[in-house]
Amino acid sequence: MSAEYEDRKRMSQRQWPEGMEPDGIIESNWNEITDSFDIMSLRETLLRGIYAYGFEKPSAIQQRAIIPCIKGYDVIAQAQSGTSKTATFAISILQQIDVERKVTQALVLAPTRELAQQIQKVILALGDYMGAGCHACIGGTNVRNEATKLQAEAPHIVVGTPGRVFDMLSREYLASKYIKMFVLTRC
Repeated sequence: MSAEYEDRKRMSQRQWPEGMEPDGIIESNWNEITDSFDIMSLRETLLRGIYAYGFEKPSAIQQRAIIPCIKGYDVIAQAQSGTSKTATFAISILQQIDVERKVTQALVLAPTRELAQQIQKVILALGDYMGAGCHACIGGTNVRNEATKLQAEAPHIVVGTPGRVFDMLSREYLASKYIKMFVLTRC
């Protein structure tokens, strides 16, 4: 028997949390499904970034979560690996920030440095045509350089690990006054 067959067999026998079955069952209190990025009323520059990144149509999670995020609702989104959850919240953030204002407007917390850096890359790629700034605020880097960068550049979006973000907030190097969107990912 092939390894692929064994993987499929294991997947079919696994007990999934309610609402997370791999056959696409989704529980939601949001009924609107938007099956095209073009009808989401996204900025033209953001749409260019989305299509340049390689997306053709929104995934199931994107169809259901982008609009409520943009509208300012509190959202809890769960989906299988590889469903573009990161792009879901990245698109939502990029749609809401004002790139003309050089202040931090969104904060994303990730459990690991690697994930924070990966999220930063996705945000920068999707926001490439917008001129959106994103900074990875992670441990294991020079605190003084981090503080200087946060104060001098005031990136629109900060993605970081809890310890370093807390440290930068406590020292007042990272200003929270204008943060209008907060994402806690992979908790």
